[in-house]
Amino acid sequence: MRRFRPARLTLIGVLLFLYAPVAVLVTYSFNDSRFSASWQGFTLQWYARLFASAETASALRNTLIVSVTSTLLATLLGTLLAIGLHFYRFRGRSLVQGLLFLPVIAPDIVIGISLLALYVTLHLPLGRASIILAHISFQISFVALVVRARLDDFPPALLEAARDLGAGELGALRHVVLPLILPGIVAGALIAFALSIDDFVITYFTAGAGSSTLPIRIYSMVKRGVTPDINALSTLLLLATLFAIVVSIRLQRRSGTER
Repeated sequence: MRRFRPARLTLIGVLLFLYAPVAVLVTYSFNDSRFSASWQGFTLQWYARLFASAETASALRNTLIVSVTSTLLATLLGTLLAIGLHFYRFRGRSLVQGLLFLPVIAPDIVIGISLLALYVTLHLPLGRASIILAHISFQISFVALVVRARLDDFPPALLEAARDLGAGELGALRHVVLPLILPGIVAGALIAFALSIDDFVITYFTAGAGSSTLPIRIYSMVKRGVTPDINALSTLLLLATLFAIVVSIRLQRRSGTER
């Protein structure tokens, strides 16, 4: 067992490098000192101050509106796209499949600048609507890829049996396909929601006056220095993201076990 000790130490070192800053951020969100340089005791005053802040409440409201709206629309469009790519053969299908990976691998700053240039060309005013459209543009790919992964294990015999029993295209889709891929749809929606709720770069380029979201609010607060209320807001954002990701992973594992 000793020969594995270097590997274990390397693993521990990597984990500490990745998660120690997060642990420090969460810990100091409960610090009783205005400055994060030293620990002065436990307190919840910074969380109370956040909920009493009108600016933070406005940013939270914008974040929820943007994330929920964009996730619902992206889930609908991404699911339909995945179903179309899986069941139908058409010219350009391979190209569309390849383009699905573009928002996943492209740098956020490139997507943000490109969308901003498009909005300026179309004379589209920047605001909550422009952020929603921007988020949908990259959320669709993540939803479609997750649903496609679920569809890869879809038994074709079930669809053929439904058609033999008289079900039409919509009937088979509603009563056979959608119930079986529902865990993948929900998992894709949760991933899309997590990506939307903590996105900063794309949102920063496509937001207008009065449409600040929580990540932009954190950025504006950091300009005045890192304080416990910033740590508290970052912790809440982190918990929301982790919750969505954990539920998504559990759904995918559960669906894999059922298969």
